[in-house]
Order: sequence, then C-alpha cells, then structure tokens
Amino acid sequence: MAMTIHVDIVSAEEDIYSGTANMVFAPAELGEVGILPRHSPLLTRLKPGEVRVQREGEEEQYFYVSGGILEVQPHVVTILADTAVRARDLDEAKALEAKQRAEELLANRQSDFEEARSLAELAEAAAQLRMLERIRQRRR
Repeated sequence: MAMTIHVDIVSAEEDIYSGTANMVFAPAELGEVGILPRHSPLLTRLKPGEVRVQREGEEEQYFYVSGGILEVQPHVVTILADTAVRARDLDEAKALEAKQRAEELLANRQSDFEEARSLAELAEAAAQLRMLERIRQRRR
C-alpha cells in the first residue's frame, strides 16, 4: 500500500480540492517544492503558478494559485490562496487580456503603487499563460 498525504487547496471564495495524494508540487517563493508523505514541517509563501497533485493510478491534477501560503505537516498539505482555480477552468483569452491590460498600466504608471499593482497583475497573467502552455505541451 502506497503512503499518501492529505491535501487541501482553499481560495478566499471556496474549497478547490480536498483529497489524498502521493506527491504535491507547489510554486514556493524561492522555487518549486515537491512534497511527499512524511515531509518535514514547512511554512512558506507561494508565488503565482501551478500546483500539481499526483495520485497513484490517476491523471495528475493541475491548479493555478495567485500566490498565498503553503503549510506542510507530515501527513497534511494545506494551500491557502487568494485565488485558486482548477487548470481546466482557466480562460486563456482572459489571461491574455489581463496581461495586456497590466502591460498598458505599467507603461502609463503614475505612482509606485500603480507600478507595484501592475507588476503583480502581470506576474499572475504570465503564470496563467505559462501553465496553459505547459498543459498544452503535455497533451501532445
């Protein structure tokens, strides 16, 4: 019997995923982390990107998170994100539009606050587009 770890992915709006996994990958601020059952405790911030949940004998599940917090305990992984979306629910046209809007705001910024907000929006849109492209490549 393979060991598993319980995973909860929660956004500000709703619970996105709750179940077991053999391994979880998440976009920690300092780089991607891979988490197996019995992982040592960890608390870190997440950057916008892809969370992958691997379950034995099943297709890997993909989620987009806009950032947030990752908490790891030996038998539980909790991801708290402002925004979390199943990959199949991402809208490429909206992501492209958000990227273009953020680039325009960045070009026309009038304050440091506007610049920071534009850079954050640009990072989120770019992360969504990268995730969609990786998923497209995996299907080939």
